[in-house]
Amino acid sequence: MDWKRREVADRIRPVRDQELAHFKELNLARKGFVNSLAGTEQLSVIGEIKRKSPSAGDISAAADSVDQARRYVNSDVDAISVLTDEKYFSGKMSDLWDVTDFLRDHDRKTPCLRKDFMIHPIQVLEACEAGARAILIIVRALEDDEIKQLYNAANLAGLDSLFEIHEPAELERALMFEPRIIGVNNRDLTRFVTDLQFSCDLIPQIPDDIVTISESGIHSLEDAARVKDAGAQAVLIGEALMRAEEPEAFIESIRQL
Repeated sequence: MDWKRREVADRIRPVRDQELAHFKELNLARKGFVNSLAGTEQLSVIGEIKRKSPSAGDISAAADSVDQARRYVNSDVDAISVLTDEKYFSGKMSDLWDVTDFLRDHDRKTPCLRKDFMIHPIQVLEACEAGARAILIIVRALEDDEIKQLYNAANLAGLDSLFEIHEPAELERALMFEPRIIGVNNRDLTRFVTDLQFSCDLIPQIPDDIVTISESGIHSLEDAARVKDAGAQAVLIGEALMRAEEPEAFIESIRQL
């Protein structure tokens, strides 16, 4: 995370509560990220816009964020994850702006997650300004006081927070903050090894009142069925949908599980 701290260093400044609270009424009036995933027996699908990754390399290097968002909307995804990290994922803040503008122009309520290495409330404010409805909090990458600062900022702004974990100790830490959403990253970010067993082991340990997401490594209908059987309420899929010629068919088959 040192590189991310250096990247945002010139943007960091004190963020006043009033700046965040300015967005709360607007955000609470819009469809929330949590509400889009909860309350259904079907497995919810979060389509991710991801051009590359450290583990997969180039996935769809020339992909246009709005074109991909259109494909996801036509597939009736429950939410969209927009990567805004440039160094490792070739994402940009302008992608988030463009996608949320597209959704608003077409009167679509699909909520967007700002997917990035979040370390400071200024990034939460940026997410609000760009129209996101949720932010990512990577538990293993942050100290407890940093998690608290980000979560408080998101709550002030009326944004949902996706707490991402990978192992039992991180689940224990996440639960201290009473999150509404927890995602299990099936990819070990230190070794870039992916195993759905992480979801199968951790999701049953998450309290029933928390929305659960299985992230990474969902490449087939069998993968989706496996994590659903473990208790996942949603799957976050990037690479498989970015590579798919017909993402609509894959998403529809997931909904039929």
